[in-house]
Amino acid sequence: MKMGVFKKWGKSVIGRFSKVQLLSIGIIVVIAFFIGDSNVFNRFNNEMKISELNKQIKYYREETQKNKEKLTEFYSGKENIEKFARENYLMKKPGEDVFIIE
Repeated sequence: MKMGVFKKWGKSVIGRFSKVQLLSIGIIVVIAFFIGDSNVFNRFNNEMKISELNKQIKYYREETQKNKEKLTEFYSGKENIEKFARENYLMKKPGEDVFIIE
């Protein structure tokens, strides 16, 4: 029953247009979706790029938050700065020996 309705509707719509008009509409649709600057393939690629950039934004926001926490820790006291220098730059106090284990 539903197929009959669609066939009837399709014939009434197609019957209103001439072949030239239908061909023109078809060409416009092909140009709009497949050949133009904003075609389906470009949109898909742009969506992929947007997704990748959103992942990068999330990563850098997390890194920024970690760095802010480290910075506030450094401002909290001289001991924290000394600890950071010892761990990352292998600095030492006079008379100490530093052993590097890798």
